[in-house]
Amino acid sequence: MAGTLNPSIFLGIQDVFRKRCKTLFIEAYQTSISNKSILLDFDENDITAILHNYIDENPKRKKWKISANREDHLFDKKADQKKGFAAKFPRIDMKYSTFWEGDEYNYFVEAKNLKVNDSDLKRRYIKTGIDNFLTDGKYSNCDGFLIGYILDGSIIDCVAGINKLLVKYKRKTEVLRSNNFLGFDLFSSNHIIRSLNHIFLLYSD
Repeated sequence: MAGTLNPSIFLGIQDVFRKRCKTLFIEAYQTSISNKSILLDFDENDITAILHNYIDENPKRKKWKISANREDHLFDKKADQKKGFAAKFPRIDMKYSTFWEGDEYNYFVEAKNLKVNDSDLKRRYIKTGIDNFLTDGKYSNCDGFLIGYILDGSIIDCVAGINKLLVKYKRKTEVLRSNNFLGFDLFSSNHIIRSLNHIFLLYSD
């Protein structure tokens, strides 16, 4: 919500907020590695729950006045409000929020497990990850990024597998490309209506 803020100031605040959210996630990952708290047979929700706890405990989160909620249900104003309608709302894995001079900023996270030899997981990353942030997707109105938990293989090989599928789907212009962020490979993909950021966290040996 830009409110009455100068657009350049608004964009600058938004950019700082996004970087801090990513930083909190990466530092939670580093803590999970130090504590050896992630098992390779965990569901993605198990991993996200542990990382969310580390984010919640990180002193930087309070210093930056950021809240992080897990499994946020996105309200659909167009829903037919009959008994049980809320259970059908789309759920996204995490929502970061902060306030600045009366304006609220939200940043969302969707996480997926990935394995180098599991094509179904890579297809799922595209169909229920990338595509849900695009036009008519569940999260099309959300500003956010994607997380890939690598449980087998390397980041490079898993990303190559995702890109191979995108090319197969005739979406060559949408392949993931690498950028550096805090020493991590932060990937980005460009789509017709928006660009997306992707962070891959390596848990495989």
